[in-house]
Amino acid sequence: MSRTTDTPSKVERKHPSSFSQYKVLLTKDLLREVRTKEMLVSMGVYALLVIVVFGVALGFAAPGTDFLEVSGGLLWVMVVFTSLLGLNRSFSVEKECGCLEGLLLAPMDRGVIFLAKATSNLIFLLIVEVIAVPLFWLFFSSVALPAETAPLIALPLLVGSVGIAGVGTLLSTITTNVKGKDVMLALLFIPVVFPLLYACVAATVAVLVGGDVMAESFATPLALAALYDVVMILISWFLYDFVVS
Repeated sequence: MSRTTDTPSKVERKHPSSFSQYKVLLTKDLLREVRTKEMLVSMGVYALLVIVVFGVALGFAAPGTDFLEVSGGLLWVMVVFTSLLGLNRSFSVEKECGCLEGLLLAPMDRGVIFLAKATSNLIFLLIVEVIAVPLFWLFFSSVALPAETAPLIALPLLVGSVGIAGVGTLLSTITTNVKGKDVMLALLFIPVVFPLLYACVAATVAVLVGGDVMAESFATPLALAALYDVVMILISWFLYDFVVS
């Protein structure tokens, strides 16, 4: 008498795609910020304090073309230092709750962690800029902006914010376990992001001044800033596996 044994059918388990993992990690960061509002509130208050300090320091300056050129640089000082505050908080929760170790144990590409965290940092920075930049110019309401070119200020702000979020995410990961990480992040971040900052300030000043300066000095710095973003984000993406491990 023959005995037949039924072979259990193999259940195929699909490994989640990189894009699905990216969406899950990004949603996690966004939902956590919606509940706590730690980064947005701290960055927003800090940006407001910087605006007040600039307003007091330049309260007696005479408005004019020279003041517009200076204000373009001051705007980026506010963006850079506000972003540093957010980047310092970027991995604090993951480190305190052991979430980072759990992410490293998960079978996923480390580059996905980088892209999700960089995207969340970019979103938070853009939200703060949408609120802080109009307040910046409202505080300096005596300065007349060129109506035909002023909306173009969004382009250097967007390009600069992408580079800041990408490079800052990598450097924030490097300094997560370092004693005095706030100072160390600033020491690493400012020199690395200086070319981007220089190009974005030049493009912003060209927008604010307008006229012939706009025609000559806007496209080239903006293109250099975009090239910086592409190169540095690719480098950060390739290095992230080594850095986070």
